[in-house]
Amino acid sequence: MSEVKPTGVMTDAKLVSNAPGIQPQPKKMTLNSNYLDFNSADGGGTFAQQYLPELYEAEVERFGNRTLSGFLRMVGAEMPMTSDQVIWSEQNRLHVAYKNCSFKEGTEGDETSGTIDLTLGNDPSGAIRVGQTILISDSATGLVTRKAVVTAVEGETNAEIVVSIYAGKIDTLSGQDIDLFVYGSEFAKGSTGMSGSIEPQFTQFSNRPIILKDNFEINGSDTAQIGWVEVATEDGTSGYLWYLKSESETRLRFDDYLEMSMVEGVKASNEIKIKYGVAEGANVNIQGTEGLFSAIEQRGNIYSGFSGAAAPGNGALADFDEILKQLDTQGAIEENMLFLSRSTALDFDDMIAAMAGGGYAGVAAASYGLFDNEAEMALNFGFSGFRRGSYDFYKTDWKYLNDATTRGMSNAIDGVMVPAGTTTVYDQMLGSNIRRPFLHVRYRASETEDRRYKSWITGSVGGAYTSDLDAMRVNFLSERCLVVQAANNFVLFKGA
Repeated sequence: MSEVKPTGVMTDAKLVSNAPGIQPQPKKMTLNSNYLDFNSADGGGTFAQQYLPELYEAEVERFGNRTLSGFLRMVGAEMPMTSDQVIWSEQNRLHVAYKNCSFKEGTEGDETSGTIDLTLGNDPSGAIRVGQTILISDSATGLVTRKAVVTAVEGETNAEIVVSIYAGKIDTLSGQDIDLFVYGSEFAKGSTGMSGSIEPQFTQFSNRPIILKDNFEINGSDTAQIGWVEVATEDGTSGYLWYLKSESETRLRFDDYLEMSMVEGVKASNEIKIKYGVAEGANVNIQGTEGLFSAIEQRGNIYSGFSGAAAPGNGALADFDEILKQLDTQGAIEENMLFLSRSTALDFDDMIAAMAGGGYAGVAAASYGLFDNEAEMALNFGFSGFRRGSYDFYKTDWKYLNDATTRGMSNAIDGVMVPAGTTTVYDQMLGSNIRRPFLHVRYRASETEDRRYKSWITGSVGGAYTSDLDAMRVNFLSERCLVVQAANNFVLFKGA
């Protein structure tokens, strides 16, 4: 008979047992060899941690609220659309003006008349006519001015005008680049009416929606596993099923992508082909969409290096006044919202403190008209208001520009100024006139399909029975684009 070893392994090698052995000990005590090891790499062995530890079941929220969306909900709206493209038109300026035109004297010895070539300025379209009065200034300084009347229009495209100066001489303007604008007209007694007319130019803009997708998948077995970590996410999901956390974070991430795509999107100027799936001939073109930053860079105002290296407060105030002067030349919308990075927000705080002599008390308070004239409502949304000149501003931090996993990685964008303006348009789906903010989202929808935010479950787990796949797949889809109207009233703050 073979000797039985304490390990339980027989010497004839016909039977191998992995059952735990019993080794006699001189003293009564608990040892690692007496318990299964729950923490071993291979899942076997003995239980080394036989005493129940003090467990914190909830995860520590060390990054706070991680979601970034909310910017567009503050400043815009969402409205349906039924086409592959959204097109809108915007007004052009009412008055006629030209910049950077060339000016030359008339006939030799004549210091009271000259010829202006409009081809170097704006698009010459015959907007200036005989009999109109204009103001001329030098492009370099704008300090030298003369007032004149148009006596003739020449050139094949009416791109040259002959003018006579009302008073003074033109020697100081001869040979220089000049700017001019029309301020009226003058005709002699008994003269015929003004020849020609001005047709307004049509300015059109467009954008295309993009399709955003994401999904989360888990097999059926893992959906039945109970964990000891309690799930708690930003959207209120809770429980001890870990897959609930994965599904919730996928949804939250997709929600952020919806907004980030509207902010960062660009139209594709290159040919881009993507092969979805593995099917032959699956290459498709994508065209991109115009986001907020791209629209402002193309059609709006850009200010680089706000406050720069100047002293805090004073430097920022000088920079800000330059922005106000630019707003005066555009729509001059009274109420504007500032969404800023941390560093730029501090520059504004220093600026306001300097205006108030070290505190906010002396600053002219904003009217809070955007918030029904209630300061408390503005504070609830995280805004603080101030007034400069004839403008009201509401300032808040934009988490998207500070988060270390988004724009916080880059110093390229410091903030954005969004006007609180609206336009009145006729909505075909509603059948009535509505007021739309300059910044709003359009999503694809019809009577039978709403693609604003779609979510559905496929597979054979979680209540879905669409296939024989032993898994639950949660799908997300949206098709949308951003409409930035009157971008000339927006300001993009960029790093120097």
